[in-house]
Amino acid sequence: MSDRKAELERKKAKLQALREEKDRRRREKEMKDMEEATGRAAGPGGLLDKDNRKELDEMLSSLGVAPVSDVLSSLSSMNSLTPEHSRNHTPDTSLQPSSLTNTAGGIAGRKKEPQLCVVSIQTTNIAPKETVMYTKQTQTATSGHERDAHATDYYVLTFDDPQAEDEESSLPHLDGFQSKLPPGILPHGLPQVKEVQPAVTALEQEKAKQEVKEVRELSEEEKQMIILSEDFQRFVDRAGRLVERALAEGVDIYTDYSGMGDCEDGTDEKSHQRLSLNRWFFDERWSRNRCVTSMDWSPQYPELMLASYHNNEDSPNDPDGICLVWNTKFKKTTPEYIFHCQSAVMSATFARFHPNLILGGTYSGQIVLWDNRVQKRTPIQRTPLSATAHTHPVYCMSVVGTQNAHNLISVSTDGRLCSWSLDMLSQPQEKLELHRQQSKPVAVTCLAFPHSDVNNFVVGSEEGAAYSACRHGNRAGITDTYEAHQGPVTGISANAVQGGIDFSHLFLTSSIDWTIKLWSLKETKPIYSFEDNADYVLDCAWSPTHPALFAAVDGSGRLDLWNLNQDTEVPAATIQVEGSPALNRVSWTPSGLHVTVGDDTGKIWVYDVAEGFAHPRHDEWNKFMYTIQELRNNQADEELEKLNLTSTVSSTPLSSITSLSSSPLR
Repeated sequence: MSDRKAELERKKAKLQALREEKDRRRREKEMKDMEEATGRAAGPGGLLDKDNRKELDEMLSSLGVAPVSDVLSSLSSMNSLTPEHSRNHTPDTSLQPSSLTNTAGGIAGRKKEPQLCVVSIQTTNIAPKETVMYTKQTQTATSGHERDAHATDYYVLTFDDPQAEDEESSLPHLDGFQSKLPPGILPHGLPQVKEVQPAVTALEQEKAKQEVKEVRELSEEEKQMIILSEDFQRFVDRAGRLVERALAEGVDIYTDYSGMGDCEDGTDEKSHQRLSLNRWFFDERWSRNRCVTSMDWSPQYPELMLASYHNNEDSPNDPDGICLVWNTKFKKTTPEYIFHCQSAVMSATFARFHPNLILGGTYSGQIVLWDNRVQKRTPIQRTPLSATAHTHPVYCMSVVGTQNAHNLISVSTDGRLCSWSLDMLSQPQEKLELHRQQSKPVAVTCLAFPHSDVNNFVVGSEEGAAYSACRHGNRAGITDTYEAHQGPVTGISANAVQGGIDFSHLFLTSSIDWTIKLWSLKETKPIYSFEDNADYVLDCAWSPTHPALFAAVDGSGRLDLWNLNQDTEVPAATIQVEGSPALNRVSWTPSGLHVTVGDDTGKIWVYDVAEGFAHPRHDEWNKFMYTIQELRNNQADEELEKLNLTSTVSSTPLSSITSLSSSPLR
């Protein structure tokens, strides 16, 4: 261990000796270089060298550069101040005063005397920093034209940045610097938007040239194929309806909304009328000489009205049954849709929860289904003609239930009630036989369901009686009989107006015996009989908005509106239809502001009802309750008088009657 330590000590001493020898040689070399430089300066060319050095120092001073003598003195002072550094590191000989002097002397000896001249220099004017105010909006330059943005367009959008501006001002302003700024950045710092069009390759240019082709004229066969295609027919059908609507609209540009028109009092004649003609619907091809059998309104589109028609005896080659969908919103004179079948359509209705489906009951007993989405006028489904369904005319039908659970109820003149699912018309889901006393079937002519009731209903019959019945329960079938008419019941309507008082138990019946009778499901005798008509009363209908208002039509072409809160003896409004045709059906629009009637010639008349007359006041329900009570009291008084008269006649002695009969007539 001691030998190892001694060996390390010997190596350290040897290294120290080498370092000292190296430093001595370096110092000797430096002294030798200094002596040579001093001797060279003091030689024959020393004076000339001093003059050259003086001129060089003056030129460097004029350019703002330190003279050579100052640099040499500073270097020598640095060498003297850093002995430790000079001992540990070998200095660069190019920085020694001798080397600099030699270099300067060499340059001065080789170069000629410099010739100074005037040259042009570039001046730079740096503008003061601009204060930029920002607002909460997109800072883009407004272009002279607006253009829609495209998915393949490119935009370069930049904003002012104070920090970037400071950095820009700190850069040296050399020639061409501003041209090297990024695209979209202006020197003054304002934003700029530049549109960069997408690159178009040669292949895309060739494709664009190929797309421009000459338009070839189609041949007659190709034209015929296009015309007969389903897409073309669907397009023409829809476009034709749209164009027809536009052409039928008439706009009065001279309408005076100030009310200061030609009339001095500024009022319209129709404003004083409770009932006025609005328009009529008639199609020469499809509804001429056809009796209107039923009317219904679309629950989804209140402006669409469905009408069914009987057969046309003058056109035996045309279909017997026709259904037309009319649009009351536009002033076009042709139907929106035309449907037909081989049997006369006695009743039709919109599928309540399927706006595209239309249901019809035919004279043959079939239930047919049309779809306005299909480009065909014939039914897409129909029930079978078998003993499991109807085999007699279906004069009435109704869709009852909710969105998720609803059925089609149909009743035929053989007293059979069927409940159908619209998804399957091959057979009814339920069947119910309506029989009166002695098991005789009820020949049903009309049907009505009270509001929000899917089980109980009322029907009118050819025998002149009305019946209440229910679909389910222990008493399924006929429950009560309402006999008062002397002829077949032609129409029935239940009160469906909602309000503070429930009148859903009231219903109306019209008959060929020229009368309209008001009934209550709670009583088997009529509350009142309206006997103002002088012809067959063929239909009646309650208003959908007014509890005491209903409409009725008769065979003489008369339309009556009855307001029981005003008068029960005569109608509140009456109008005679032009030509006095027999009016078979009457229906209200869902708003209650229009009433439509259909006649036996195939024409449908639309009448406006005055708004003040059609819409009820807040006290109409109470008034109607008092009116009903008064009618019942009057009925009780009449029955009491009849009983008194009967008792008086029965108490008269037989001898007095004989004496009266034996006395001679004078």
